[in-house]
Amino acid sequence: MLARLFSRSKRRFLSLSEQEMLALAISSEEDDGRIYLAYADALRDKYPNSARVFEEMAEEESRHRQALIDLHVARFGDRIPLIRREHVRDFPERKPDWLIAEMPIEKAREEAEAMEAAAHRFYVEAAARSRDAATRKLLGDLAIAEKSHESLARRLGEEHTPEDIRDAEDQTSRRQFILTYVQPGLAGLMDGSVSTLAPIFAAAFATQDTWQTFLVGLSASVGAGISMGFTEAAHDDGRLSGRGSPVKRGLACGIMTALGGLGHALPYLIPHFWTATVTAIVIVFFELWAIAFIQNRYMETPFLRAAFQVVLGGGLVLAAGVVIGNA
Repeated sequence: MLARLFSRSKRRFLSLSEQEMLALAISSEEDDGRIYLAYADALRDKYPNSARVFEEMAEEESRHRQALIDLHVARFGDRIPLIRREHVRDFPERKPDWLIAEMPIEKAREEAEAMEAAAHRFYVEAAARSRDAATRKLLGDLAIAEKSHESLARRLGEEHTPEDIRDAEDQTSRRQFILTYVQPGLAGLMDGSVSTLAPIFAAAFATQDTWQTFLVGLSASVGAGISMGFTEAAHDDGRLSGRGSPVKRGLACGIMTALGGLGHALPYLIPHFWTATVTAIVIVFFELWAIAFIQNRYMETPFLRAAFQVVLGGGLVLAAGVVIGNA
């Protein structure tokens, strides 16, 4: 967590010079072209038409890259700084080839459309920061090109209807909701629910004092909420990743982290130790299943796998807290 907050291994996008932004754009276009070719290779046997479309997209990225190189040579010379997306904070990452090879065609289309959207956001931000007229024009043109790309469904020859367009808009809105609220909220809920199990139940069985246990749970939950909220808000400003406002994400993550811990801390306001403990364990059970449900509903994780991972992990942490508390 602290490594994400205080990491110095990556540059912030706003700290890049115009030359470095051009170099980043060049390397990004090269990466995207290679990814499209990897999609084409993976789909060629079963979906030859789709493979040709991805090959055309790779050629288009190559033309973009050459235009950027020509501009860099004209302005800064032929020595291009080595800067790639993994060197820049907040820059959307790309999946490696060995994951692409196993990707279904529907997922490949979604990923390609997300890549175009990310490229559009990058060029808009880069153009806004450029002071050179020629550079701003090229970056603006590339932003328009990425934005005006036909959807992959249209380029693959599938017919669009007004209903399809509405469905696509609804899907975009849902994706944004997941990125801004569900993902950080789920991460917070998992952290708050699972990470506080050990200290709360260790304090409970060590002291047999419900009030002291509640204070431990309250401090652990609030502290974790503040830490997770600030970390989520600080590590990605959302401009390039498209994940939305860092304040909204930070609040979603922080609040859900605190609630996840408070869920099984509040029962210790009950004066009777075993009544409070049994109530807390029941609440933990529902918390873990709620996490599995959210993973299945929004993150498309198979329910049984999500339940197994969350319930098993939570159960082990709970058992650790009980064992330590009785030591």
